[in-house]
Amino acid sequence: MRLTICLTAALALAASSAPALAKAARTATPQVNHTSWSYLYQGKKTRMTIDADGNYIENTVSGKHLDHGTAALKDGKICFDSKMGQPEQCWTMKAVGVGHSFVSTSDKGRKLRVTRVNYITLKMPG
Repeated sequence: MRLTICLTAALALAASSAPALAKAARTATPQVNHTSWSYLYQGKKTRMTIDADGNYIENTVSGKHLDHGTAALKDGKICFDSKMGQPEQCWTMKAVGVGHSFVSTSDKGRKLRVTRVNYITLKMPG
């Protein structure tokens, strides 16, 4: 009898906390370090990798280097500080798993569909 009461109480507690857990999963902080992404940039298939320290490299799939610098989350957006002289750019960010995509919007209103892919190491050319 005591076991039945304990199990019933545990199930009731789990059921009442399930909506809170689902909401927490939807509002999870996006992971940006140690991730890789693919997208079309100016009509070319492009990949970006952000390493564990927040350094990013952006190359076309064919190997042309486009940009590199540091990336960091700021106010729920991902901001890129280029080491190639471009001004900082911030984009909306969502927590997604590998194989999933979303439309990211820049502070200037530009939209870009990005897909999270398995982590790959990109290197600087040369």
